[in-house]
Amino acid sequence: MSNTHVVIATLVAYQLGLLAVGYWARSRASSKSGYLIGDYQLGPWVAALSYAAGSSSAWSILGVSGIAFSQGLSAFWLLPGTLTGHIVVWFVLAPRLQRKAKTAGWVTLTDVLVEGLPPAARLLTARIAAVAILFSFTFYVAAQFQGAANTFTAVFEFDFLSALLLGAAVVLVYTLWGGFWAVSVTDALQAGLMLLASIVLPLVGLYAVGGFSGLVPQDASGAFWSWQGGHSGWFGVGFFLGMLSIGFGPLGQPHLLNRIMALRSAQDIARARLIALVWFTVVLGGMFLLGLIGNKMLGAVAANEQVFFVLVDELLPPVLTGVLIAAVLSAIMSTADSQLLVAGGTVQNDLGMQARAENDPRVARLAVLAVALAAVALAVLLPESIFSRVLFAWNALGAAFGPLLIARLWGWPMRNWAIPSAVLTGFGLTVCFYLLPDGPGDLWERAIPFLSGALLLVIGGLPPARQRTD
Repeated sequence: MSNTHVVIATLVAYQLGLLAVGYWARSRASSKSGYLIGDYQLGPWVAALSYAAGSSSAWSILGVSGIAFSQGLSAFWLLPGTLTGHIVVWFVLAPRLQRKAKTAGWVTLTDVLVEGLPPAARLLTARIAAVAILFSFTFYVAAQFQGAANTFTAVFEFDFLSALLLGAAVVLVYTLWGGFWAVSVTDALQAGLMLLASIVLPLVGLYAVGGFSGLVPQDASGAFWSWQGGHSGWFGVGFFLGMLSIGFGPLGQPHLLNRIMALRSAQDIARARLIALVWFTVVLGGMFLLGLIGNKMLGAVAANEQVFFVLVDELLPPVLTGVLIAAVLSAIMSTADSQLLVAGGTVQNDLGMQARAENDPRVARLAVLAVALAAVALAVLLPESIFSRVLFAWNALGAAFGPLLIARLWGWPMRNWAIPSAVLTGFGLTVCFYLLPDGPGDLWERAIPFLSGALLLVIGGLPPARQRTD
């Protein structure tokens, strides 16, 4: 059997396994609660691994290795920046979010944000949140489908459109079939493959270049081997803070936070947080190291985000090549399926559709299909860097929902106007800064929208001047 046939056979078996999980989960997805939140019965291993895989998408495998390949040591700051946000989620937000979600019967993140609001403010906030989620997730899912298409074209020389449709179809089928359980279980399996890729390939690559002593040149000078990426002075400070500001993102990601909402008990949180944080450390660290190894071995590739595929082809036998290419597809599918499901919940649960179909997930399934088709169209008509597109959506959702979620969970008193204003400000400013030229480390896009939304909530929670002087 040729190398190509071995790789194809491995990938076909992998895809059939995903579809089998989706078929198995059909009986658990007959109600709205079952389809969208798994009836709050997720265990710690599935919750943690599906959270981790859903967070890491194509950018963790292709994006992180690609940016480390092109920018060098300065890409390291992605790691603590990202990990800080996840640490806050699991240690600070998770206990309150899990307990309150199960008690109140929250199905989506928007349920948390609009709790207790009068009808008019509730509807306005829900609609603004829905626009932010659907807009961001269309871009986010487009990046995942584009990553899947890039994988097939890089390995099998498929034409881009055929590869795009094939990757989207597999994700769509098992998500429509099995809902939350299918998405969570397949994500957990995919997290295992991603972990394997992040250990095996960097270790083999490190051996190939002669260890760390062979990786780092004796005259390690220039921007590539600089922790500041060639920035100095205030630009260096801005670069550093901008990279760390990626940590704001996890605080407002609906597709991640609903894994915590779905945990079956508060006792599962401690084990789940350990599993998730160890996974992030190994995967992001492994891909960062792989990018440096790729720069040493290859010097240049046609596109930075192709370095993973080039090294897999050069360093590994066909069976392992198939497994690790499946890991890339795992990274893609584990985020796309989660986001499609949240988009379905947003339409059915947050836009007033629940009154027409209280316990029927058909509306959510139609919304999943619509967002998938829009994402395919976006990937075809407006292709862009996977890393750039994912970070935009990541920042937009974090800024829109992170400050309000924290305020809600801690019972910060807020006037009704402040709640939709904070969501709109965080999301709108992210879009505006995304369209402007980049600052050092994209500090403006990553930090200012989040902090502006938080400031609005602080102002909205202060008592009127008249009351303060009484």
